[in-house]
Amino acid sequence: MVSSLLEIVELANGEIVLRSADGDNRPLINIRFGSASDLVSSADRLEVAKAMIQAGMATFAEIVENQEEQADMLTADECFESTETEMICDMVLH
Repeated sequence: MVSSLLEIVELANGEIVLRSADGDNRPLINIRFGSASDLVSSADRLEVAKAMIQAGMATFAEIVENQEEQADMLTADECFESTETEMICDMVLH
């Protein structure tokens, strides 16, 4: 898995973005708060955005993990045991 350093930045227009810290300014995630959020400070909005991003990343990781487990189960279902120590699988590689 490729990892990179990410940063959370508040742009001049008030939008908060998650982007790569390597200089690529294209956002991975954009968060815009409505005018009701003007009641709290910019730092507080940034903390809320950080919590939202952390929750989203945790959920995304959970989904990927579940998909990998399901793929492993499907692979196991496509196999049958010929002996106690050998698994024979009929798989197609693309």
